[in-house]
Amino acid sequence: MMDIEDFKKSIQQKSRLLGIDPGKNRIGIAISDEDKLVSTPFKTISKKNNPNFINEIKDIVLENNIKGIIVGNPINMDGSEGPSAQSAKDFAQFISKNISIPIAMWDERLSTEGAFNISSNLDINVSKKVEKLDQNAASFILQGAIDYIKR
Repeated sequence: MMDIEDFKKSIQQKSRLLGIDPGKNRIGIAISDEDKLVSTPFKTISKKNNPNFINEIKDIVLENNIKGIIVGNPINMDGSEGPSAQSAKDFAQFISKNISIPIAMWDERLSTEGAFNISSNLDINVSKKVEKLDQNAASFILQGAIDYIKR
């Protein structure tokens, strides 16, 4: 795992990135275009009864020619790290042991709220919103990171 500056130096100019919102039960996945301009919600992977979720992530990386992974880091509003930040770090470490491409953490403080607000503006019923919340949160996280990387 590396910090965002090292991550920025280690990824190719034209390369797609994967954004991950790691949750206790669901993992939100988003993918950027190769110019790293736009993040698109991709899918939600259920961790419940799915010990092979890492293989699903590996397949997405291979099938979409992903060259780097951004994992959301749920830092507390006051900047401290709670149990969910530790859990996200453990998740990123687990991924780095199984997938050998650059991985960085990205502060996701308002991602779920942002994703819900974005989907609230769309004409979608609540169960669809919740279903897509994790992948929208992943997209929000990835968009923040690619906006930073492009600066």
